[in-house]
Amino acid sequence: MRNVERYPVEGPNALWQMYHTVSRFKAVRNFICIQFTRYCPSLPVKNWIYRHVLGMRVGRSTAFALMVMVDVFFPERITVGDNSIIGYNTTILTHEYLIKEYRLGNVVIGSNVMIGANTTILPGVTIGDGAVVAAGSVVHKNVAAGAFVGGNPIREIRSSV
Repeated sequence: MRNVERYPVEGPNALWQMYHTVSRFKAVRNFICIQFTRYCPSLPVKNWIYRHVLGMRVGRSTAFALMVMVDVFFPERITVGDNSIIGYNTTILTHEYLIKEYRLGNVVIGSNVMIGANTTILPGVTIGDGAVVAAGSVVHKNVAAGAFVGGNPIREIRSSV
């Protein structure tokens, strides 16, 4: 189960009301920084921007591949442990704007985790230390430490036992 905070909205769908939840300045600043990091080939530069500009908690020797898209509105809700790899074109979301509500949830990715290319990680999930997420997966629930998961939605392929 995902751990998300739910906020009901009145009137038009929640996406039309996004600037009630996040400032325009923050959204534009984050968008520009994230677009730069998506194409930046330098891992130390990417991690510096993630830590010091976007407020993410990123461990030592963690690698974000090209084209990774972190949450534009709430990147500070993302934590990634040491020595993890986030694969090419992965999307990490910490928000969901729906018709009658919006949801916010932290994303915690442990240490020594491998996230395959083109994966989508939804708000409010924790991926345990040493887990492997297959390419093209949609992570919609927590992943146990050491587990190997994949698919849309994810299912366990192999456990840590």
